Amino acid sequence: MTAGFEVKPRDVVCLRKEHPCGSSEWQVVRLGSEVGLRCLKCQRYLILKRRVFEQRLKDFISRGI
Repeated sequence: MTAGFEVKPRDVVCLRKEHPCGSSEWQVVRLGSEVGLRCLKCQRYLILKRRVFEQRLKDFISRGI
């Protein structure tokens, strides 16, 4: 990803590692120093430090508001 991308709540993103349920699509729920994500397949909630999230972010699937 290029520097300067902006993540917003309700964005759907693809992460490099798959979730154990088999999905790699996540919806951004919360932003701050940590990013809250919800798996779109099993609805599990995950919190990642922003730096880890930025390293694992692969692509945007759809943009939120």
